[in-house]
Amino acid sequence: MIVLTKLDGKQILINEQHIETAYETPDTIIQMNNGHTYIVAESLSEIMKKTVEFRRQTRRRAMNNE
Repeated sequence: MIVLTKLDGKQILINEQHIETAYETPDTIIQMNNGHTYIVAESLSEIMKKTVEFRRQTRRRAMNNE
């Protein structure tokens, strides 16, 4: 899961595997598989970086546990 910031400054955890689409309008809007929508302060590139880093950490943990 990745930590993102809503426009009111509150942080939320998002399961990155359930993101269906994300786009900027200029706010970044995330549409989840279940139909929920979140508007966040992070840019698309920041969300991609956080997602990639989370997946890297997950793979490292899995490899260390083998």
